[in-house]
Amino acid sequence: MYHEILHYIQRPPAKFTNMTQGPLRILGLSGEYRPTSKSGMLVNLALSHAESKGAEIVFWDCAEKPLPFVGEDGCWDDSNVKEFQNLASSCDAFLVCSPEYHGTMSGVMKNTFDWLYDKHVGGKVFGLMCTLGGMQNSNTLNHMRIMLRWLHAWPVPEQLAVGHVKEAFDAEGNLTDDEIKNRLHRLVDSVMHASSLFANQSE
Repeated sequence: MYHEILHYIQRPPAKFTNMTQGPLRILGLSGEYRPTSKSGMLVNLALSHAESKGAEIVFWDCAEKPLPFVGEDGCWDDSNVKEFQNLASSCDAFLVCSPEYHGTMSGVMKNTFDWLYDKHVGGKVFGLMCTLGGMQNSNTLNHMRIMLRWLHAWPVPEQLAVGHVKEAFDAEGNLTDDEIKNRLHRLVDSVMHASSLFANQSE
């Protein structure tokens, strides 16, 4: 009986399929505008590591292609929304970073997720990161996990919070702390490993 329960818990959702039938396709999402923001920089470092491991990577820039607030006039027919949802549907996994504002994710991050539904991300793997101006904590990461549970997505156990983020990068945009860099790589590796397992078991 115990074995049957454990097998059920470990089994990935049946609806997961490798969208690309080739290299994993990973979408990077930032809770700040522009890839030069601290969250954008962290996402792109994560994407670069994924690319070095053979993934196809995409970054959605909310400054270049802003998403309207859910519910505002004309939002349901917005071309950026349709492109974003189609892109999310075509991807196998996600690397996400939000700044922490007032103890939770940014409005940009929440609005980005508000445009995603189970049909876009259900059964897919997420790697979660956050940036903070002061001491690191897990508030934003925990809130994103709760949100993803409602979307039937699978955030990996590994996560990364970068405190005192203004001092976290050098002039070239690289992380200055080797331990943080190693944790970032382990997070990305976990996302890719889990996504590959899900894809293999769904075939």
